[in-house]
Amino acid sequence: MEKMRMESMDIIAQNVENIGNLFPDCITEARDENGKIQKVVDRDRLMQKFSHKIIGGGTTERYEFTWVGKNASRVEANTTTNKTLRPCIEESKDWDNTENLYIEGDNLEVLKLLQNSYFNKVKMIYIDPPYNTGNDFIYIDDFAQNIDEYEEAKGSFDEEGNRLFKNTDTNGRFHSDWCSMIYPRLVLARNLLADDGVVFISIDDNEQENLKKICDEVFGEKNFIAQVIWERAYAPVNLKKHFSENHDYIICYAKDIDKAICNGLPRASEANDRYSNPDNDPRGVWQSDNLSVGPIVQSKIYEIITPGGRKVLPPEGYCWRLTKEKFKEYIEDNRIWFGKDGNNVPRIKRFLSEVKQSVTPMTIWKYSEVGHSQDAKQNLKKLFDGKSFFDYPKSVELIKRCIQLYSNESSIILDFFSGSATTAHAVMQLNAEDGGKRKFIMVQLPEKTDEKSEAFKAGYKNICEIGKERIRRAGEKIKEEAGLNGQDLDIGFRVLKLDSSNMKDIYYSADEYDQGMLENMQSNTKEDRTDLDLLFGCLVDWGLELDKPYTTKKINGHKVHIYNDGDLVACFEKDLDMKTIDEIAKLQALRVVFSDNSFVDSATKINVAEHFKMIAPDTDIKVI
Repeated sequence: MEKMRMESMDIIAQNVENIGNLFPDCITEARDENGKIQKVVDRDRLMQKFSHKIIGGGTTERYEFTWVGKNASRVEANTTTNKTLRPCIEESKDWDNTENLYIEGDNLEVLKLLQNSYFNKVKMIYIDPPYNTGNDFIYIDDFAQNIDEYEEAKGSFDEEGNRLFKNTDTNGRFHSDWCSMIYPRLVLARNLLADDGVVFISIDDNEQENLKKICDEVFGEKNFIAQVIWERAYAPVNLKKHFSENHDYIICYAKDIDKAICNGLPRASEANDRYSNPDNDPRGVWQSDNLSVGPIVQSKIYEIITPGGRKVLPPEGYCWRLTKEKFKEYIEDNRIWFGKDGNNVPRIKRFLSEVKQSVTPMTIWKYSEVGHSQDAKQNLKKLFDGKSFFDYPKSVELIKRCIQLYSNESSIILDFFSGSATTAHAVMQLNAEDGGKRKFIMVQLPEKTDEKSEAFKAGYKNICEIGKERIRRAGEKIKEEAGLNGQDLDIGFRVLKLDSSNMKDIYYSADEYDQGMLENMQSNTKEDRTDLDLLFGCLVDWGLELDKPYTTKKINGHKVHIYNDGDLVACFEKDLDMKTIDEIAKLQALRVVFSDNSFVDSATKINVAEHFKMIAPDTDIKVI
C-alpha cells in the first residue's frame, strides 16, 4: 500500500520523463547526493540532437538574456514544497456549492502546490505584479538567510517569514532581484496553462523590457501575441519634468499560439444600426459596399448598364471589385444594389447575417472603452462605503476584456497577484452578462496593511481581508443588478490558507519504511490538524481539483469523507475493523486513503489491501 508523499509535483522528474519520451537515448542514471539512483538527462547527448557539430567543452558567444541570480531562480522553479493548503470554512462564502477559490499565501509555494491539481487546465491567467518602481515590496526567494535576518535586513512583513522586501533603486541588484522574483513564478504558471491558454501581465516602463525578454524565454518568442497599451489616465500631471505618463502595458503570450483562439470583441450596437433592408430581402438587413477598387486590373474594367438604362464605368484609376462573370452571379443572387430608382452606381450588398459577429481587438485600449485607474479607484471606493483602500486598482472592464478575448464559458481563470481581487470581480461580472460558468482562483500573500492606512483603521489587517470582502460585496451587487438568484451565478469562494505540512516529522515514502517502523507506527499528523485539513492535503497530493463537492457519512460509527462522488474516499480514524473496511471498499471509489494508524499493525494493512483486491480491484489505495 503506497504512502503519500504530501508534497508538490516533482517537476524535474516530469521534465526528465518528457525528454525521455522524445529522446530515449538521452536518459541515463546517476546517484544523487543521498546515494539513490535517479534518472537524469545526459546534457551533451541532448544538445547533440540540435547541432551538426560535435558537442563538447568550451564556450561560444550567444544571444541570451541573463542577470545575477538567474540560475538560482531556475532551480527554484523546479524545487518541490511539502507545505499544504488548509481549508478555512468560516472565512469562505457558500463553501459547499461554490467552485471558486481564494488562496492565501506566498504565490511561489501555492503555484507549486497547484501543479498536481491544475496542470494544463487553466485557460487564462492575468497578473498585476509589482512594477519595481523603487517603492514596491517584492518577494525574495533566497533561502540562505533565516527569517530573523530577513526582518532585520529587508523588512519582512510577518512572523511566518513571508518573503517580502522593499526593493529600492539603491539596491545593487535592483533589476536582478525583480527578475529572480518573477521568473520561477512564470515558469510554474506556464505549466498550469491549458494548451490553448494565454497569460496577460500588466507592467509599466520600469521592467517592461526585462519582462518581455523573460516571457520570450519562458513561453517562447513565437508565442508572443501582443503588447497592449492601456490608457490608464486621462489628464496630464503638470508637475512632471518631461512627460506625464498616461499608459501602462499589458503583455500577452500564448502557451501555444497555434492553438490559442481569440474570441474577438462584441460588435458595437452602433455598427449594427447601420444595416437596413430597403428592398425587403429575405436574407435580412444589409448595408452596401463600394464595388470599385484600386489599383487597376484591366480584366475588371467593363461597362455596367443599370436597370434604369444608365451606362457606368469604374472611376478613373479604379476597376470593379468583381470580374464580369462574378458580377453576373451577384446580379442573379440579388447582391447588387442600384439605389431605389435603379440608376445609381452599383454597390455590393453585405448582409449582417454573413458578417463576422466579433471585432478583432486593437493594441491600444482607451479609457473610454475599458476605464482608467482613477475611475477604478472611485468604483472600489463606492463598494466600500466611500473608503479608499487601494490607490491604483485595475479597472473591472479592463480585466473583463482580457477574459472575454481568450476564455470560454467554463474556463478556469487564475490571478496569483490578486491584490484587491479585481479579477474575481471581472469573472463574476462577465458570467452575469453572458451566462457563463467561469471559475476563478485568486492567490494573494496576506501582506499587513499599514497601521496608519484607512484600511487598517476600518479593521482590515491585511490585503487578503480586503480582497475577500470585495468579492463578497461585488458578488451581491452584481447578482442584485442582474436580477439573478444564487443558482444562476456563483458568487462564493472557498478560502484555503498555505501552511506548513500536516505531518510532524520527516516524511517517508513506502519503500523507505522498515518492518520495525511499521510495527511501531504512531500517527505522524500534527495535533492541530482536522480531518478536513488532511482531506485537502490528500487532494493536493493526488492531484484532484479543490472546488468539488464532498459529503461525510458514518460507516459503522466511523467518519468517512466522500469527495466528488467517489473521486476520493478518506477515513483517518484509528483501529478500523474489517467490516468497516469492506463497506468502504464497496463504495468502489477511484481512490481511497487511510491514516497509518487506521490499522493495528502491518499484517492488518496487508489484509486490507487483499480485501480491496477482491471487492474493489480498480481502487487505488494509499496511506498518510
